[in-house]
Amino acid sequence: MSKQVRVRFAPSPTGPLHIGGVRTALFNYLFAKKHGGVFYLRIEDTDQNRFVPGAEEYIMEALEWLGIAPSETVGKNEKFGPYRQSERKDLYKQYADQLIASGNAYYAFDTTEALESWRKHYESKGETFIYNWKYNHVLDNSLNILPTETEKRIASGDNYVIRFKTPVNETLHLNDIIRGDIKFETNILDDKVLFKSDGMPTYHLANIVDDHLMETSHVIRGEEWLPSMPLHVLLYKAFGWEAPEFAHLPLILKPIGNGKLSKRDGDKMGFPVFPLEWKTEEGISSGYREKGFFPEAVINFLALLGWNDGTDQELFSLEELAEKFDLNRVHKAGAKFDPEKNKWFNHQYLQKQSDESLAKAFAPILSEKEIVVDNNKLIKIVSLIKERANFVSEFWEMSDFFFVAPTSYDEKAAKNWKEETPNLMQQLISVLENIGDFTSINIETIVKDWMTKNEIGMGKVMQPFRLSLVGALKGPHLFDIVELIGKDETIKRLEKAIATL
Repeated sequence: MSKQVRVRFAPSPTGPLHIGGVRTALFNYLFAKKHGGVFYLRIEDTDQNRFVPGAEEYIMEALEWLGIAPSETVGKNEKFGPYRQSERKDLYKQYADQLIASGNAYYAFDTTEALESWRKHYESKGETFIYNWKYNHVLDNSLNILPTETEKRIASGDNYVIRFKTPVNETLHLNDIIRGDIKFETNILDDKVLFKSDGMPTYHLANIVDDHLMETSHVIRGEEWLPSMPLHVLLYKAFGWEAPEFAHLPLILKPIGNGKLSKRDGDKMGFPVFPLEWKTEEGISSGYREKGFFPEAVINFLALLGWNDGTDQELFSLEELAEKFDLNRVHKAGAKFDPEKNKWFNHQYLQKQSDESLAKAFAPILSEKEIVVDNNKLIKIVSLIKERANFVSEFWEMSDFFFVAPTSYDEKAAKNWKEETPNLMQQLISVLENIGDFTSINIETIVKDWMTKNEIGMGKVMQPFRLSLVGALKGPHLFDIVELIGKDETIKRLEKAIATL
């Protein structure tokens, strides 16, 4: 590429960051890394009515946790700062005035009530009212009054907006990296508001001006912004600026049914749609971090929602993703969110963790239950159970019998407890009492020799033995459990089972 790649993620701080926004940030990050460029974050907070305290900090923290922090943002390498739009508001007026001067924009004084009246008037005639070339000649704007009258009304404090004057009878042939050539007819576009009399620009003007001044080379954003593409390209043309390249990403769709993935879908099906937990007076929305997902797993899962590298590979490090990422391989169609696949990715990354790090993550759960355990023993336990887990939070349920003797026995499994079982378990206790080297392999060898010598069927001993120690027919290799809980505890649990069952 001839010029330096500079891409941005430009969210509005109106609440927690949706997972769709995270994927947009990720694709921008990967594109920048692939081309040795810059990924920056701009906070688009011009709509102060929708501003939510804490949302900006949430966005920053989420990107940090996911490992895709921007190299330029608010308070960090502000090469083209400020990176918060509300702190740039003084510069937008000059660009709005520039469009007025060049004849590409005009002042409009219409009230909300007047516009509503016009809308009803034309609807009654079976027409759709759009504020553009078709109707702007009858509306209250500077296209229909003298310049001196316009100046007088502005000076007297009349409320106004500045609207873009959309060209008439033009066919725009625009290129989108993902969607190819797209055709737009200017006659069906409206004259969008660019600037309000309160001194604040609308999204469209601020976005274009900032992308230009911050030297954005590519605009990679969600497909919901596709209808804005013709206006944005026309604005670049009106300013005489070179437009960036555009790429509109497919939507992330509901797991079931049609439409865009929403928070309601997550609440209904029990999965998070936000990277971090979000608290409000209404309640708490769960986050990937608090649900126990690894950030690498979230990144890997999201990268494959709408993109693939053309192979069957599914597991990628962030570095591999950056190396292989190509916007030409992003799909046009929406990608269905699969909660089970989401968990599968976390399972894969959990298996990649060291037993030591997983034991460290498990330790606080045990501390809450006031269980103190030797670290080496805990590491060994984790190594035995992790293969079946998707999350560290599942470890307790999968391993509680290592720390606490069962207080009840699974009814279905208890059917394996026959009339001769107590006698066999008593004999087993005698065998165990005489074992010196109490290691898994040695215990297994001696117990199986005893069963063979006495012609005792495997099921007659092994199932009641496991039931006595675990309370159910679950858990890792039985003799590993025996070694870890120790001889005294093993015998104690067998005796309790004999007395109870």
